[in-house]
Amino acid sequence: MWRGIRIAILLVVLAVVAGGAWLDQRRTTSWEHTVWIGAFPLNADGSEAASAYIATLSDADLQPVSEFVAREARRYGINIDEPVNIRLYPAPAALPPAAAPDASLLARVIWSLRLRRYRMAALAPIARARPRIALFLLYHDPAHAAVLPHSIGLQRGLMGVVHLFATPSQASQNGIVIAHELLHTFGATDKYDADSDAPVYPEGYAEPRREPRYPQRYAEIMAGRVPLGPQRQVMPDDLSQTLVGPATAREIGWSRQ
Repeated sequence: MWRGIRIAILLVVLAVVAGGAWLDQRRTTSWEHTVWIGAFPLNADGSEAASAYIATLSDADLQPVSEFVAREARRYGINIDEPVNIRLYPAPAALPPAAAPDASLLARVIWSLRLRRYRMAALAPIARARPRIALFLLYHDPAHAAVLPHSIGLQRGLMGVVHLFATPSQASQNGIVIAHELLHTFGATDKYDADSDAPVYPEGYAEPRREPRYPQRYAEIMAGRVPLGPQRQVMPDDLSQTLVGPATAREIGWSRQ
């Protein structure tokens, strides 16, 4: 009985939080004003390499992501000079809570609430120009992590937990990952096959009506790969080789077609 009561209370709390999140989502995707985004760089593995890399970061390092969003917004007729503004902020003392891959429904509900509380605590000290969206950038020493944990971007909660490599040679790839997770917070969905990572046609193609279909020239940002043939894809080098496709544009409020 007590377990049922506990679950009911958690669901009520989550419903209240979701209601507030829905209002925030509506404001965020209206595209009438600049959306302020806070980027919080954290040392994911406690390494000296990650600390050293974070110490070199500045707002200019995130400018390619802002420019990508502005460029793509203009293509869809969004008449805002600066759709998003991304700024660095001091990192929280602790890493964001992580969810176990095999977590139960109850455990995931609790994790979701903990993650929202973590976001609130990170934003609380910011007195002026408080960002609407929080991106927690977790940097890893590439010498210790050949493969990074899965990143997430949540529209309900307006936050992202983004795993990145702490090295200048991966800065361009990091920008693609940040842009991908940022668009999740605006409502964009993944457009690749979970088993093969191949872009799904037509949603995962930047130019789905291109003739001939292959090779594609760009990667759809929510698919992450450039389709060169039915069974062949390559990673883009940087954000200049990515586009927001028609399906993603509809999801984030840039297009109704």
